[in-house]
Amino acid sequence: MQKTQKEYKAVILQCHDLFSKKNKDYSTSWRILRLPSITDQIFIKAQRIRTLQENGFSKVDEGQFSEFIGIINYCIMALILIQEEISQEEENNLTKAYQNEIDKVMELLFNKNHDYGEAWREMRVSSMTDIILMKLLRIKQIEDNDGQTIISEGVKAGYQDIINYAVFCMIHLENQKG
Repeated sequence: MQKTQKEYKAVILQCHDLFSKKNKDYSTSWRILRLPSITDQIFIKAQRIRTLQENGFSKVDEGQFSEFIGIINYCIMALILIQEEISQEEENNLTKAYQNEIDKVMELLFNKNHDYGEAWREMRVSSMTDIILMKLLRIKQIEDNDGQTIISEGVKAGYQDIINYAVFCMIHLENQKG
């Protein structure tokens, strides 16, 4: 389990680094997006990953790894937007808002990882990509239903699960390189 914590934190560090740099370039222009727009951005990235996996090559010089980073960062943006109230301090310090959301997601991961016995380590990246796409379709349906569910978890839980699957995929890809 400690190996997973170390690998998870290393992935998040890479994601946060890119998030911080892009926020320096663009500021918080992403905050104008409505939640369904962010969901669609995540969907585009997940669909591209699936296409890359099926075709085995890309015509644009960006692979799966960078797309998974995008998925994670867009999910964090969505979780920040879901906050009913974000303090002015967090607004001015996106690092704190980012970290608050990641802390919640990591806690969820480590609880689930304990219960599932790190089953994700035996999964294929392609299967986890399919699960991400399925969760996105569920989120889109919930959004189309004005956030109403009968028995299902809401969009927040979906974004959190997507982050964790994307991190798992990045860990697998990183381990394949090494």
